[in-house]
Amino acid sequence: MLERLQKIIARAGIASRRHAEELISSGMVTVNGRTVTEMGTKADESRDHIKVNGRLLRPEKERIYLLLNKPPEIVSTMSDPEGRRALSDLLHGVTQRVFPVGRLEYHAMGLVFLTNDGDLANLMLKANLPQTYNLKLKTLLTFEEIENLARATGAHIARIKGKDAPWYEVTLSETRSDALRNRLFQTGHPVEKIKRVAIGNLALESLAPGHHRALSDAEVATLLRSVQPKPGVVTPRRMRVKRRPFTPKPKPSRKVKKPFVGAQDEGSLRPEHAHRAVLSPAQASGNETKSRPLSSDHAVSKRQTPARPVRNRMERSRHDKYPRQGPHSRSEKPVRPTHA
Repeated sequence: MLERLQKIIARAGIASRRHAEELISSGMVTVNGRTVTEMGTKADESRDHIKVNGRLLRPEKERIYLLLNKPPEIVSTMSDPEGRRALSDLLHGVTQRVFPVGRLEYHAMGLVFLTNDGDLANLMLKANLPQTYNLKLKTLLTFEEIENLARATGAHIARIKGKDAPWYEVTLSETRSDALRNRLFQTGHPVEKIKRVAIGNLALESLAPGHHRALSDAEVATLLRSVQPKPGVVTPRRMRVKRRPFTPKPKPSRKVKKPFVGAQDEGSLRPEHAHRAVLSPAQASGNETKSRPLSSDHAVSKRQTPARPVRNRMERSRHDKYPRQGPHSRSEKPVRPTHA
């Protein structure tokens, strides 16, 4: 059966469909020894030899569905380039290649679903299954704050009974947990611990931290029914915000001051003004009295003459009050004669 390459790669669990398209466009996918870079290329998984980055793609006949209780400070990926602990360090005894569906934060703990079924993973990400978290806050929430948070984020918040610390059960449908946590931090109730306990019909229950278990056939069947798209209902897609390309503002151009030029000879004139320099003897004698070019000495002396400073009102009043005329100045006041 012919299928698109990105669908075959995603079903094998190597990458998501979007990442598979990037692998194809970068020339890392070969079909029967031929490099494929064109989108929409189809192949048969059972007959064609498909390699991704030099690795032969083998169809997984056995589907695996696992639940893992992730401890805190573990990356929710199968490997980490920074050398931190990943999910693969906890999957003891699992020989087939699996991948997590969705992410859980580094400091969070709780349920992580892993599988090698790419079609089911794609349906789960599109279905937006409700997720249930247990949050430990630093302070208690009032009824008014719970109503405001539920109205702002769309989450169902209820306090867990039987615990002295302020633990709350939060169910989210489309809102992300980090958005709710930021909202709680803004209202003065920082989150100290976060634990995911359920995804749809999959519950953590009494699974110990760091351990995993396989799903039963009934759980898989219920999960498949819950993620199947309903007929006549179109799943809304997330809107992508198009950012305008960054265009730097042009820098203001600096005006170059033209140097002062005195007398110009005929050789220094530009070609377009050369006709002005060529004059007949009659024109030269007639224009001698009207326009006479300045000599170089006169131009230099005129340029070096300092401009007379303009006095403001305060200086004028001071000058009028203490005129510098005669032998008496401002510093030398007249001495009145003393009568004996």
